[in-house]
Amino acid sequence: PDLLSHPTPSQSLGLTGKEGLTHLPSLGPSANPAQGKAHLKQCDLLKLSRKQKRLCQREPGLAETLRDAIRLSIMECQYQFRYERWNCSLDGRTSLLKRGFKETAFLYAVSSAALTHSLARACSAGRMERCTCDDSPDLENRKAWQWGVCGDNLKYSTKFLKNFLGQKKIGKDLRAKVDIHNTNVGIKAVKNGLKTTCKCHGVSGSCAVRTCWKQLSPFHETGKILKLRFDDAVKIFSATNDAVGHSELVSTQRRSHSPKSPATPRSTDLVYVEDSPSFCRPSKYSLGTAGRTCSREASCDSLCCGRGYNTQSRMVTFSCHCQVQWCCYVECQQCMQEEVIYSCKQ
Repeated sequence: PDLLSHPTPSQSLGLTGKEGLTHLPSLGPSANPAQGKAHLKQCDLLKLSRKQKRLCQREPGLAETLRDAIRLSIMECQYQFRYERWNCSLDGRTSLLKRGFKETAFLYAVSSAALTHSLARACSAGRMERCTCDDSPDLENRKAWQWGVCGDNLKYSTKFLKNFLGQKKIGKDLRAKVDIHNTNVGIKAVKNGLKTTCKCHGVSGSCAVRTCWKQLSPFHETGKILKLRFDDAVKIFSATNDAVGHSELVSTQRRSHSPKSPATPRSTDLVYVEDSPSFCRPSKYSLGTAGRTCSREASCDSLCCGRGYNTQSRMVTFSCHCQVQWCCYVECQQCMQEEVIYSCKQ
């Protein structure tokens, strides 16, 4: 399936889980002529559309960057949902993507965000032949600033991504509209995390000349923002706008100042069209929560869906009473303590 192409939802980047688990040959930033065609095989192993495969084959660094993005999206998704009933497991993900749940919305957003982030970083790291550092500093006093550090090229990343995903006119297809909206929410979250970092150079610490570069926020911060968007996701339906003559996304919630007028979701809102299952029991969407570890104070009641939890004690070893020894090492003792594990009942 294509990566995040439309309208088929199961074609989203990294969301089958298969690509991220495929061990492909390593492709370094400086492949020698004998390795020149190694990336062609990598492109064949990824599940891409015909157009995406052509783009992949033209850019030797792209296949590795796609794999980085897949891993990044899966790791961040699983981290953000580690205490939730749905923990972003790879099991059932294909079925999940055929629906319009909040979880589907998050998967589209985190995947597009990871690809945007990874492409921008690959450019600044010199792993892509067709792009390099960010070269468009729109900053005040730019003549007094020296751009001596390679900035993350978000401008190229975003432009390339839209071409790569090939988002086209989708007419009245509600699911396609929703998927594209959530994809753009992920891209926007990365854009909003772009910041300018500067260092001063001058006599006695003066800032007569500054070295500045554009830098992306750590992807964990982007994941945290998207999780907040998930928590406040907006349920929508499609309605025809007589003023513009086509359908648009409309929230089921009403505006506070105009209770009779449906609200249009914001460009930063994650949107969904149907309520999620409980994820408590095994289904085609997840393995359920039986056996999941939980926190008795914080998450067991919700995570275990009222079934209760088992308590198990075990002894664990850890380093303790550490001291720095001359010259260059730390010496620790091994201590033991009891650890209590709580896990959801069947």
